[in-house]
Amino acid sequence: MTKLLVAGAAMFVVLVALDLLWLGLIAKPLYQQGIGHLMAEQPRVAVAAVFYAVFTIGLLVFVVDPTAGAAWPVTVARAALFGLVAYATYDLSNLATLKSWPVGLSLIDMAWGSALSAAAASAGKWVSTRL
Repeated sequence: MTKLLVAGAAMFVVLVALDLLWLGLIAKPLYQQGIGHLMAEQPRVAVAAVFYAVFTIGLLVFVVDPTAGAAWPVTVARAALFGLVAYATYDLSNLATLKSWPVGLSLIDMAWGSALSAAAASAGKWVSTRL
């Protein structure tokens, strides 16, 4: 149990740190150009924290724990798929229901969700193998 909690904490930190870098610096102009009219002045930090907690739990339960004995590529691939599914749920729902939702931004966002999930799960697996 302690192993999973430490792995989850590592994943949470990686998710938040990388997403802050992505959303705050790297991709911020893309989001402002594509959906700036929908964006809040300031992010809702409590809601974001709940998202990162729920997403971490999902990665932990559905990817990192089940692949504990598996090779690294298995964990990374499953994490990338998990991220793709989660981010595609959001982006494709928006494409289906919202006027002028940018297709390009959705594709970038889904790729980011895959990469972010793979990085976070890698951190969780790395920490759990060290305990």
